[in-house]
Amino acid sequence: MSLGLWVLAGALVAGVVLSVLKSWIDGRFRGKASEVDRISAADVGVELGERATLLQFSSAFCAPCRVTRRTLAEVEGMVEGVRHVELDAESHLDLVRKLDILRTPTTLVLDSTGAVVKRASGAPRKPDVIAALATAIDHQPN
Repeated sequence: MSLGLWVLAGALVAGVVLSVLKSWIDGRFRGKASEVDRISAADVGVELGERATLLQFSSAFCAPCRVTRRTLAEVEGMVEGVRHVELDAESHLDLVRKLDILRTPTTLVLDSTGAVVKRASGAPRKPDVIAALATAIDHQPN
């Protein structure tokens, strides 16, 4: 086999591996990754949810942001005391930097005190949102 075919095969394998890795990671909730302990109503400009808040960072031309908006709005309607707040990342750059938001959509799940309990980059699936929300609702403030 020639060198060109080896390079092509290597590029194909790398592309498949990166694609599988991205699909496995995209939209999955994980523990908080920023140093910020709490987000207040003053930080986001609206009141937070009584039991928990789904804070979504979006941008204008982001197709996955629209999917995320619908998913989070559905979950908000299912669980009493939960609020979905969507912020435009470009309009809230200080908060984006403070929270280390690297892409849109990014969803933060906050407990009743505004503590970041979970976060996901990419469009999360509804069951994952519900599971992360359960963690936030059960989270005992320090």
